[in-house]
Amino acid sequence: MNNARFTIRDVLIVGSGAAGGAAAFHLAAAGHQVTLLERASQPWVKPCGGGMAASVQQWFPFPLQPAVEEVIHRVEFSWYLKDPVIADLPGNAPFWIVRRELLDQLLAERAVEAGAELLSGVEVIDIKRSHNLWQVSTQNGRQLEGRALVLADGSASPWPKRFGLGPKTAHYASTTSIRLEGRGRLSSGSARFEFGLVRHGFAWAFPLAGNTNVGVGTFIGQRNATADAALELLVAELGFSPNTGNRQEASLRVWNGHHALHGDGVVVVGDAASLCDPFLAEGLRPALMSGCNAADHLSSWLCGEQKSLNNYSQVMRKSWANSMAWGRRISQVFYRFPRLGYKLGIKRPTAPQRIAQILSGEMDYEDIAERAIRRLLVK
Repeated sequence: MNNARFTIRDVLIVGSGAAGGAAAFHLAAAGHQVTLLERASQPWVKPCGGGMAASVQQWFPFPLQPAVEEVIHRVEFSWYLKDPVIADLPGNAPFWIVRRELLDQLLAERAVEAGAELLSGVEVIDIKRSHNLWQVSTQNGRQLEGRALVLADGSASPWPKRFGLGPKTAHYASTTSIRLEGRGRLSSGSARFEFGLVRHGFAWAFPLAGNTNVGVGTFIGQRNATADAALELLVAELGFSPNTGNRQEASLRVWNGHHALHGDGVVVVGDAASLCDPFLAEGLRPALMSGCNAADHLSSWLCGEQKSLNNYSQVMRKSWANSMAWGRRISQVFYRFPRLGYKLGIKRPTAPQRIAQILSGEMDYEDIAERAIRRLLVK
């Protein structure tokens, strides 16, 4: 390892979360020399609900089940803890709840098994482009060079803005979550979404093996006064002590318009790319989707089959961003008039099934948006 700084890698990946791990695995499996740089020295509990469509399994040749702690077949909605609506998910397309630290670890381990190098406890302090190579400097004095670069270090990443990737102005959702021991009153195989308690947002409760993940999220970019009170009310409603558990706060970059996700030998993926769903804050599916797509196009680019990485941006626009454009419009109307949105959007006879299909990946926002927005605005 003494001459590691002089080795030119094919790809340097900054961040070994879901998106970075997915990209690392597929690139290494394709025979490329990959180095994955992770700031944390060991897996840690991330403030993430852990929900994702089971359909993501199609993107991996190995099972993701070791990270899956609950298979969701039913989603429960409520308005101010009352007026419940229940949606049964399609039997062939359930919703998974994963323990996020296990998913990240699983992807990183599979990447290493495929030939990737994982450097943990390494903080990146500078990145620059020189002589057709990407140069990465770390806090401990290491310097690495690569032909390509993947930015996968989450919502707090400073690099996309520096290199002109993603939106010029990021839009954030603020979340507060706690992991509680036991299940309380949350039914087995069920997930809960609560509207009304949180201004411009929602609360959730997702089951884990032996635990329950409860949180609140708001899309106005900063925590509001209702968040803490909403969390305490939902926790109590689920049968737990209102003051139990350690709270974790986070800011998530949500989708904020169509923008290039690629540059000269560089792509941005996951939360760093502002791919998070602007209506329900789903982040894992687009993280895995972008990581896998980035790997595919980087591999072709490295092999000389593509002159640029523009196709990566185009594929992500078609497969994800076009739907998010409609999801953003729905979000803007729904959270502006949440009571009406719940009545006309959630409580309609066909709505639960539509939402279930969106969560399971069977349907896009585009499929329902025009009628939903028109209905809300007319009323």
